[in-house]
Amino acid sequence: MRKSLRVVTAGTLVALLVATTAAPALAATSPVQDRLDVLTAQDGVPGAEAVIQDGRRTRVVRSGTGDLTTGKPFPRNGSFRAGSVTKTFVATVVLQLAGEGRVRLDAPVSRYLPGLLPDERITVRHLLQHTSGLYNYTLDFAGLDPETLRHRGAEPAELVAMALKHPPLFAPGAQWSYSNTNYIVAGMIVERVTGHDLSGEIARRIARPLGLRGTYLPRRGDERLPAPHAVGYTPIGGQLVDFSDFDATIAWAGGGLVSTPAELNRFYGALLGGRLLRPAELTEMRRTVPADLGGIPGAGYGLGLGSIPLSCGGVVWGHGGSIPGFTTMSGAAANDHRVTLVANQDPLPKATFQHFAAAFDTAFCSGK
Repeated sequence: MRKSLRVVTAGTLVALLVATTAAPALAATSPVQDRLDVLTAQDGVPGAEAVIQDGRRTRVVRSGTGDLTTGKPFPRNGSFRAGSVTKTFVATVVLQLAGEGRVRLDAPVSRYLPGLLPDERITVRHLLQHTSGLYNYTLDFAGLDPETLRHRGAEPAELVAMALKHPPLFAPGAQWSYSNTNYIVAGMIVERVTGHDLSGEIARRIARPLGLRGTYLPRRGDERLPAPHAVGYTPIGGQLVDFSDFDATIAWAGGGLVSTPAELNRFYGALLGGRLLRPAELTEMRRTVPADLGGIPGAGYGLGLGSIPLSCGGVVWGHGGSIPGFTTMSGAAANDHRVTLVANQDPLPKATFQHFAAAFDTAFCSGK
């Protein structure tokens, strides 16, 4: 039976936030805790969790609640929808295929998907680096009631067709512009080249070798999150609505992945540690162009992998993700330092997202 729709009014939300976050805010013992408490006590985000790993040492910092109705705490290392972190997984599979000689990064997409795109100058690299100029199909959903999308789902070709109703933004390779359409096409390439569905390729090539038992790309109609999980909320009509049940195939290769914070940390550690790609392909993945990643100054984008400067020096290699119900940032820095930060609300207001990004930075820098 499907969960009933739950909404929380502003007054109830304030009362719950006071009850669940006031004590931690007063007794905060770390800069990371302080940052998470800003998100929950000040900004009104229901809950947040940071899982911080330095080598074999793991810290878990939580604030707020995982369920505004029951007041249960944010679950330790629970399942959530990882949004665009999916792109790093998809790019890794494509680069593995490149290493096997089955895909060429600078070959036109038409070599693998003849007739799909009108501009035959668009290459696989353009897709993975967001330099194709393809319109971002998810912009067509802006302003719609999220409830109209909850159970909609989609097939990849349908999403590409939506994008192609719009003119290209620029000539391939001329600029950078984030577009989920790029990764829908990249996922279609994986399926065409391998003869298997993308979900299975991610499982076979990444999840099973790394022991990621809670990481998978849901198929059409699979709307439930595995327990335990925080309730994922999205604002609708001035209320926070439980959006945990959701057919994420509408995001598919661009953002449909389900995972846990610890498993994303393991993934980025393995990826940057050379366990998933050969040196040549990892070098290509980390070859960046300037990119607007949430307004973070100095950020760059490689092939499914962002480069985010830290306030304390150095960079994080990783990705952010936003999908109804959850916002996340995940990645790895020098010395096997890995962080995944997740909040159980999406979208976040601009100022709140800036606080979210500051918490991510603090999780890397507070121990230096």
